[in-house]
Amino acid sequence: MAGKRKRGADSTSREPQVQNTTLPQKKYYRQRAHANPFSDHALEYPASPDAMDWSPHYPAFAGTGKTPEFADVGCGFGGLLIALAPLYPDTIMLGMEIRVQVSQYVQDRIEALRATSALEAPPSETVSTPGPYQNVSIVRANAMKFFPNYFPKASLSAVFFLFPDPHFKARKHKARIISPTLLAEYAYALKPGGIVYTITDVKDLHDWMRTHLEEFPLFEPVSEEALREEGRGPILDAVYRSTEEGKKVERNKGQKWLACFRRLEVKRE
Repeated sequence: MAGKRKRGADSTSREPQVQNTTLPQKKYYRQRAHANPFSDHALEYPASPDAMDWSPHYPAFAGTGKTPEFADVGCGFGGLLIALAPLYPDTIMLGMEIRVQVSQYVQDRIEALRATSALEAPPSETVSTPGPYQNVSIVRANAMKFFPNYFPKASLSAVFFLFPDPHFKARKHKARIISPTLLAEYAYALKPGGIVYTITDVKDLHDWMRTHLEEFPLFEPVSEEALREEGRGPILDAVYRSTEEGKKVERNKGQKWLACFRRLEVKRE
């Protein structure tokens, strides 16, 4: 694709694709739980947001000028995207996942859901309105390196960091997805008033993310109660319960720590 660059090589094999009308099975896409963000993975990425052609990702919205508004960083098996897609059908959502097998699973899952929904929808709906799940897609990407390559300034209204890799050892804290440098990139892409959602079952990581966001001048904390009053309850419910990690924590009767922050508007003198 024009405007794309490629880094490195990846020896991970890929399982055969499943039929579009059959939902993929996770057992054929298994991979290690985490990937090293500093490794030189085989990645294609746009040279800039302007070089990104979104029409293959969202064909039903081609020509509308719409670009992603929700970004799920480290989207895993796509639980959040699938949960939110029918709730916000006019909002374009993008998952970012570095693991090749996992990202392929999400892509196949979305394609299967689109195909199944198209077969079940009345003919009038398939012509006049975009079908279900047309508003979600995924890119295999390393958000720590290439987040600004995908999103223009003030283009996002929500960024999600759900159960990210805690990188327990102190020498690996530099690989955590929240840091002052990365927060500058997230703030650049977020609209004023946009929300950063973080959740984890690791208290140390929760404290790390919350403290870095509190100390960053372009974010202010916002309570769960305030967000629900603003009508964001469905988003918060999905943040808590839609991901594979979140469901695992519930099965194990673990605790989840949520922290949300609003992007401030900078007033120029």
